[in-house]
Amino acid sequence: MRVTPRGGTAVWLVVLALIQVAAFIAIWRLALYTGLGQWIDTVALTGNRIGRDHIQEPVDHILNAMSVVSLLAVTITIGFIALIRGRIALAVAATALIAGANVSTQLLKYGLARPDYGIDPERAFVGNSLPSGHTTVAASVAVALVLVLPPRVRALGAVIGATYAAAAGVATLSAGWHRPSDAVAAYLVVGVWAALAGLLLLVTQREQAEVEPGDAHRLTATLLGVGGLLVIAGCALALWWLIGVRGTPPQALGRRPLFLGYAGSAAGIVGTMGVVMALVLASVHRIVPRHQG
Repeated sequence: MRVTPRGGTAVWLVVLALIQVAAFIAIWRLALYTGLGQWIDTVALTGNRIGRDHIQEPVDHILNAMSVVSLLAVTITIGFIALIRGRIALAVAATALIAGANVSTQLLKYGLARPDYGIDPERAFVGNSLPSGHTTVAASVAVALVLVLPPRVRALGAVIGATYAAAAGVATLSAGWHRPSDAVAAYLVVGVWAALAGLLLLVTQREQAEVEPGDAHRLTATLLGVGGLLVIAGCALALWWLIGVRGTPPQALGRRPLFLGYAGSAAGIVGTMGVVMALVLASVHRIVPRHQG
């Protein structure tokens, strides 16, 4: 017997998708089309030089592990996990999530323009880099894995996946490959596609599917969500303090504001991934029921 009607779950997923689309638009407008947003991104990138020598090796390992070949291999593996569980629709939805998120990221990256306000002349030639491709790869794989894992290991997979995707996002900032807004935007793209994949699974789900409340992993989802929100709050406090010195060019800032810009932005990246994964974990038991009916 169903515990949650499909209609209620569908409305929940649509709301999640719309909220994350709205958040993406807000990040896009702030980071690309305001001087303050571009200044914060530039301060964070300038601040990544603090301690770079100590983390360069693990950062390189994380980023170099991501390639087209590795993405295809992981996607095939995720699809195979769904198939051995007898879930053909789940294999299709998980694959569509990974492919859709990564294609969308590339289209957005090359379709969006970044005005040059003279704030970051060293990287003006790069143009737009939002969303981050590497971060999208990591996050889409992590979320798709949570969808296909059996309920008994789903919570552990969510924690490991969120940690990996958050580390990848921070790594792109630490390596100087991406601005912090690029990583945050990438998580939101993945979150939207996760909601769309959920809607696809609901369409194929039988009305008599058995939804187990015990598969909700509420404690883990709550810890990820609340923890993510607290870290985002820390990010907001750091950036709020930083705004007080916004009249200073990033290259002329001292060690303290540069560190706050980098650490605060890294916290925002980690917190966003935690919230996105918490929303996925809180919903997955409804869209991938233990028994299909």
